[in-house]
Amino acid sequence: MNQLLPREVVDQIMREEQHFAAAPQAFFEAWKRGAEIAGPEWFGDGTREGLNQAKSKWDLRPNLLRLNDALGVLSGGQRMFLSAMVSFYNAREGAAMLKRCGFEGLSDLGGLDLERRQVIAALVLNYAGW
Repeated sequence: MNQLLPREVVDQIMREEQHFAAAPQAFFEAWKRGAEIAGPEWFGDGTREGLNQAKSKWDLRPNLLRLNDALGVLSGGQRMFLSAMVSFYNAREGAAMLKRCGFEGLSDLGGLDLERRQVIAALVLNYAGW
């Protein structure tokens, strides 16, 4: 026996399909915005030109060696923001960096300004794996 799904269920499925179809591009746009805010020196080839010309998240991979070396001299907010971003790229490395920053849970992101919170929120919403 073939039963039709309720309209609201079909609508919800379609909204989710549309969201996840657009998610990779939305993630890249949020990632690029985060790289602009944090500074291009931490991503890709480390240049403003590289940031401007990036076509995918792969072009803006975080420079983990440089970040780990500088973690102790960055401001608390900068450390938290960059470490949270790294956690999308490499969960284990990002978790270690967050731990070094004293991150204990998501509420610690409350110390970020609105612009940085919006980037992290967009990354969470649109993350589909690296």
